[in-house]
Amino acid sequence: MAKYKNITKEETLKAQIFADYFGEARFFYRPNIDNIDFVVMDKAGRHLLWSEVKKTATGIDGMFVQLILTIGRARTFDKIMPPKFLAVFDNEKIAFIPYAVVNDIFYQNDFNWNVRPSDHGTKEFAQIKKLVEETVQKEKLLYYFDSESDLLKEYIKNNIAKQIELFPDLTIRARVDKTNFTHVYKQWAFYVKPSIQIDWDAAKRHEILDADFYLADLISEDDITIKDKLFVLLKKDKYELDRQIDDMGLFSSKTVEFKDGGRAHKEFWDRYLRPPKEEFWDYIVERRDLLISQDVRERKGAFFTPPQWVAKAHEYLAKIFGVNWQDEYVVWDNSAGSGNLLAGLVNKDNIWASTLDKQDVQVMHDRIENGANLWDDNVFQFDFLNDEIKSAREGGKMPDKLYDIIKDNEKRQKLIILMNPPYGESANSATRTGRKSNKAGVQESKTKEKYKDSLGIALREKYVQFFVRILYDIPDCKMAAFVHPKYICSSTMKSFRNVWKAEYLGGFATPSSTHDNCVAGFPICFYVWDLAKKQDFPASVHCDVFNEKEQFEGVKTFYASEGETINDWLISTRNRENEKTLGFLCCPGVDSQNDNQVFLINDKKQRPHPRGTWITDKNLIEFCIYFAVRHCIEHKWINDRDQYFYPKGGWKEDVEFKNDCIAFTLFNGQNKIKLREGVNHWIPFTEDEVGSTARFESRFMSDFLKGLRGQDSEKLTPAARAVLDAGRELWRYYIQKTNTDANACLNASFYDIREYFQGTKENGSMNPKSRDETYNALIGALRDAQKTLAAKIEPKVYEYGFLKG
Repeated sequence: MAKYKNITKEETLKAQIFADYFGEARFFYRPNIDNIDFVVMDKAGRHLLWSEVKKTATGIDGMFVQLILTIGRARTFDKIMPPKFLAVFDNEKIAFIPYAVVNDIFYQNDFNWNVRPSDHGTKEFAQIKKLVEETVQKEKLLYYFDSESDLLKEYIKNNIAKQIELFPDLTIRARVDKTNFTHVYKQWAFYVKPSIQIDWDAAKRHEILDADFYLADLISEDDITIKDKLFVLLKKDKYELDRQIDDMGLFSSKTVEFKDGGRAHKEFWDRYLRPPKEEFWDYIVERRDLLISQDVRERKGAFFTPPQWVAKAHEYLAKIFGVNWQDEYVVWDNSAGSGNLLAGLVNKDNIWASTLDKQDVQVMHDRIENGANLWDDNVFQFDFLNDEIKSAREGGKMPDKLYDIIKDNEKRQKLIILMNPPYGESANSATRTGRKSNKAGVQESKTKEKYKDSLGIALREKYVQFFVRILYDIPDCKMAAFVHPKYICSSTMKSFRNVWKAEYLGGFATPSSTHDNCVAGFPICFYVWDLAKKQDFPASVHCDVFNEKEQFEGVKTFYASEGETINDWLISTRNRENEKTLGFLCCPGVDSQNDNQVFLINDKKQRPHPRGTWITDKNLIEFCIYFAVRHCIEHKWINDRDQYFYPKGGWKEDVEFKNDCIAFTLFNGQNKIKLREGVNHWIPFTEDEVGSTARFESRFMSDFLKGLRGQDSEKLTPAARAVLDAGRELWRYYIQKTNTDANACLNASFYDIREYFQGTKENGSMNPKSRDETYNALIGALRDAQKTLAAKIEPKVYEYGFLKG
C-alpha cells in the first residue's frame, strides 16, 4: 500500500511530508505564501524550496506549469529572494528542478499572468506547458516515496540543506547569480537608486536607465566596475558615463555622485558578494532587458522582433543598398506595432511607421517623448489591408509626404517597406483535420476580397495579403520582411508565386525560438526583394543562417514546390489487384514540419480525419522507402519547411537502399501498429528466431523478409543486419516474459512491446523509459543501430531527389 494513500487532505499531506523529510531543526515550514502550496525556509527566513502540492497522484508536468503560473501571477520573485529549487509532489512522488532553468519564463513579453493557475484549459497554460516540458524532462529529479525514500532524504541533505551550511547566518553575504540578479535589482532600486544624484525622468528621456547603474554596481570589486565595456562605470564614490574623446583629443565624461556620500550604497551592498561568478557576467549583461521596467520595454518595442535580429536586418540592408542607405532610401514599417523594428535607424526624416491599433500609435508617440528617433507626424494609424491609400489633404489617413512618395514613380523606387507582418492563418493542419476550429475573421480583409479569385488559398495567410497589396498598390518599391519561408516552399503558395514578379536581393534565417510569442522549431527569415525588377519567382532562394547565439552557420536553400510531391509518388505505387492490406499510412503534408504526423496504424478508422494511403503487400517496399525518407533525417528548426518531392528513378535499382528502408521502418517509433486494433502482420521474426513455443497469428512479415533475402544474407547491409539483430534480441526478451506474465501478449507488435515495458502516462502517451534495466539496454542498442542506419540512408534521400540540397 502506498505510504500516503490514505491521506485525504492536502494540508495533512504537506505537514506529513515536511515531518518525514524536512523535520530537522534547521528547517522551517510555511504552508502557503503567495498561493505557493509548500515553502521550506531556514530559521533566518531564507527560502530554500517552493512547491506545488496535490493530494492524489497527478502528472508532474502539469503541476510544474501550475507552480510557475502561481509564481508568475504573484511575481513572488520581486518580493522574496527566489529559492534554488522548485518542486512538485503528490501522495506518491516528488520531483525537483533548479529554479534557474525556468527563470526566463517569468520575463516573457506580452504574457497574461492573470489566468487562474489551476485552469489547465487556458492558452496560457498550454503555452507555458510547451515551454517547460522539454526543460522539466531534462532537468527534473523524480523520487517515489515508497521505493526511494532513502535516496530522497540523501538528495535533500546534499542539496536543499546544503544551502544552510553554506550560509549559516545572516551576517554571511549572499551570492548574486543568474537566478536572483533580478530580485536583487528590485531591492537595489528601493534602497540605492533614490540616493543617486540624478533626475531619473530626464535621464530616461536620454536612454539613461537605472539598470545600467545597477550593472555597474553589480559587476564591481572594491567599488570599481571591472567590466569596462558597460555604459555606466562605478568609480568608488561616483559613477562615470558618456565617455568619449573630444575634438581636442581629450578624454571627457559625465559623472554622477551620491546624495548621501554613498551611505545607502554601502549598507545595501554589504549584504551581497560582488562581483558574481564570471561565468554569469555575459548572461546578466545580455539579459539587461529583464531589469528595464515594463513601460520602458514597451516604448522600446520589445515585442515581436527581437533587438538582435532588428540590428541584423539593418546590417543586411546596408550590405544590399550601401552604407548610406538610410540617407538615400525612405523606410516605412506598415505593421509597426510599437515600432521596435525601426529602433536604431538614424535619419528620422526618412522613417515612417503605421500600425493598425490606435493604442500602438500612442505608444510610439510616447516613445518619441522619451527619445525615440521618430517624428510625431511620421507615425500614423493605418489599416494596411483595408484602408485606402489616400492622402490626408484628400481626407485619407496617410500623411501627405509619404503619399507623395508612393505616387511618384521615381521616389517609389527609393521606398523600402520594412516589416514584420502578422502570420495569422485562418486554417492550418489542425483546423483541416478537425482538431481545432477555424480562426474566424483572421483572413478577412478588403485586400483578400479583391484578389481572392486569382490567388485563392494563398490569401488565407495574412502576411501574403500584405505582400499582394504592396505588389499591386505600391509597385516598384523595395520590400524587406521577417516571415517564415512557407510562401517560398509550400505547394499551397503556387498561385502567389505565379504573380510575384521581383528580384530577390538576399536575407538570413533565424530560429523561431528566439522570437517573442512564437512556438519553437521553425525558421523565421528576413528577405529583401526589389519589386522594380520584374522577374519570375526563383526556383530556389538562398539565405544566411544564424543560430540562437547569432552565430553564422552557413547558407540554407529553400526550394519552391512546383511539381509533383512525394505523396503523389506514393499514391502512384498503389496496385489494387489482389491486395493484402497491412495497415494505413498517415501522411498529411509534404514538408518536414509534418514528419511527426507520418506514422503507420492498423486502420484509417483510428483517426477522425485521416489523410494518407493504405499499405499492402503490393506497395510495401515503396511505403518503407517513403517512411524512412520522412524519418531518417533529424528534425531541426532550419529544415522545418523543407519540401519532399517526386523522386528520380534511381531508387528502383538500388536493392541496398530498399532493404535499409525496410529494416528502418520495422523498428521506428512511428510504427504504431497495435495488436488491439487488429491482426499484427508486422512481426519480423519466426517463432524459432525469438524462442516462441506457439505459432504467431501472422507470419507475413517474416516470410516477406525471408523472400527478400533469399539464401543470400549479404543482400542486407551490415547496418540493416545490425538493426534486425538488435530487434531480435528485444523480441526474444519479450517472449521470455510471455511465459510468466499473462499481460504479455504473444502476437505483440513493436509498439506493444515498448508499451509493455515502458507503460503510459495519464494522457496515454508512452513513458520515455522503463524500470526494467535489461529492456532499457536492449532498446538503447536498437536505437543506436537505428541511428547508424538512418545516417546511411540520408545521402540517398538527396541523391534520388526526395529532398533537394
